[in-house]
Amino acid sequence: MQTILKIFIISFFVITSSNADSGNKLNFYTGMFDFSDDGKKSNLFGIQHINENLYRESFLGTLQPVTGAFITADNAGYIYTGFQIPYEVGSLKITPSFAPGLYSEGDGKDLGHIIEFKSELQISINLTSDSEIGISYNHLSNASIGDKNPGANSYIINFIKEF
Repeated sequence: MQTILKIFIISFFVITSSNADSGNKLNFYTGMFDFSDDGKKSNLFGIQHINENLYRESFLGTLQPVTGAFITADNAGYIYTGFQIPYEVGSLKITPSFAPGLYSEGDGKDLGHIIEFKSELQISINLTSDSEIGISYNHLSNASIGDKNPGANSYIINFIKEF
């Protein structure tokens, strides 16, 4: 899982450095994985890619495809792809998202299955014309496709930058 995560992160930098002003955004984030479980909570670091060239309008709003990964201090990792839909409310941007992915517990929490679903709500504000800062809350769950489904709740600080 660590090798896959390293390849994934390197790919992000190759994509964004070769396509300046191409509408790519990166979300660098850190926070606390499974903060509600004192025995298994762990720091996390992640990166998420948002490609403006793939936006699609829908009856819900603008669907924005996202792809990302995070790793915890306990070597648990999650690689995902899904979508988000941002809504602007005054100076705030409220962005719900949904992303299925693959989870590896490493030395961290056993979530019951390799397939997990991430639901998230992010609130952010613009720092400059091409960057945002925000906070988010997410929940990982296998929707009871595994033998057990303890789930994990995380809070996160996000820095989003357009390249």
